[in-house]
Amino acid sequence: MGIIADIFREYGPEYLGTYRESIPLNHRKVIGAIIKCRTEGCGVNVYGCEECGKPAFVFCSCGNRHCPTCQNHKTRQWLEKQLNRELPGHHFMVTFTVPEQLRRFMRSHQRIVYTALFAASSAALKKLSADEKFVGGDCPGFFGVLHTWGRQLEYHPHIHYIVPGGAFDKTSGYWHSSRVDLYVPVPALSKIFRAKFRDEMKKAGLFDQINPVVWNIDWNVNSQAVGSSEGSLKYLAPYVFKVAITDSRIVKLENRQVTFRYKKQRSSRWRTMTLDVMEFIRRYLQHVLPTGFMKIRYYGFMGSGSSATLDDIKAAIELSLDVFVEYRQVTKKQDKISPYCPHCGGKLKYRYSIMSYELRQPG
Repeated sequence: MGIIADIFREYGPEYLGTYRESIPLNHRKVIGAIIKCRTEGCGVNVYGCEECGKPAFVFCSCGNRHCPTCQNHKTRQWLEKQLNRELPGHHFMVTFTVPEQLRRFMRSHQRIVYTALFAASSAALKKLSADEKFVGGDCPGFFGVLHTWGRQLEYHPHIHYIVPGGAFDKTSGYWHSSRVDLYVPVPALSKIFRAKFRDEMKKAGLFDQINPVVWNIDWNVNSQAVGSSEGSLKYLAPYVFKVAITDSRIVKLENRQVTFRYKKQRSSRWRTMTLDVMEFIRRYLQHVLPTGFMKIRYYGFMGSGSSATLDDIKAAIELSLDVFVEYRQVTKKQDKISPYCPHCGGKLKYRYSIMSYELRQPG
C-alpha cells in the first residue's frame, strides 16, 4: 500500500464528513476508489498453485485514473505508441497557460472551460501555422496534454503541445517546414489564444462571470524548440496517466501533517512543503478531471479523422529533408512477472475472480 492511499484511508472519511455538502460526486468516487484499491472492496483474483495446489489471493486494483497506484502500465504503452509514430525533423513544445486571475473561475466550470482551453489553443496554432510568413501548408499536426497542477499541488491549468516543425499541404503533397528555432511568433499566438478563448466563453454564456482584467493582460504562451520529439515525449509520459503527486515525493505523514518534496521552476534543488492533511486532500482532489473528460487530444494530421496518413507525412518530410529515415519499432517489454506460491514457490495459475461483497449485493 502507498502512503497516499494510507492518507485517504485514514482521513478520507473525515474529509467526507467535514465537507459533505460541497464535495462533487466525482471527488467522492475518487476517494472511495482510492480507499478500496487493492483491498477486498475491489474484489480478489484467485490463483491456484500448480505444485502444492494451495490457493492464493490477490486483491484487485480500482483502475481509477486518479488513483496513485493504478494506470502505471498505460504510461509505458502510450510512450511506446508515440515513439513509433515519431516524425523526423525538428519539433517544438508549445505550452498555453491561463492568467492567475482566471483560475478560480475555471475551477468552478471545469468541463466547459477545459474544452474551451483546448479549442482556443489548438485553433490559435492552426491559424498562425497556415500563414505563409511562418509555416504555410493547410494541415499541421500536433497533440496536447492537459495538466492542472503546479509543483506544490496548486491549481495551475495548462496544456503542453508537441508540434512537428512544419505543416503538410494536402493539395501538393509537400511538407512546409518551419524555422528550426521558431514555429510561430509567441506574442501573436498569445493574442489569438486570448481572443479565441474569449469567444468560447461568450458561446458558453459565461463571459459576464469573468474578471474583465484578464482580457487586458498578456496570456502566457511558451514555445521551445526541442529538436527530436523523443525527449519531450519522455518528459510528458509520466504526467499523461499519473496523478498530481506520487508516493515517491511524500516525505512523511505525522501529526496530521503531510510533508512532500518539490522543485521550483528552473531549479534542480529539492525543497519540502508541509500541509495539514485536510488541505493536502483538498489540493489533491482539485485535480480530479470531470467524468469522461479526454486529457489528451490530437489535431490535424495526427487526428483520427485526417485524410493524410502518417506514412504520407513521413514521406513528405523525408523528401523535404532529402534523406531517408529508417524508423525503429519500439517493442513492448515482456516484463509481466508470473506470480509464485507463497507456500512452496511453485507457479500460480489464475482460476477466477470474486467481485467485491458490496458490488454483489442485490439492488
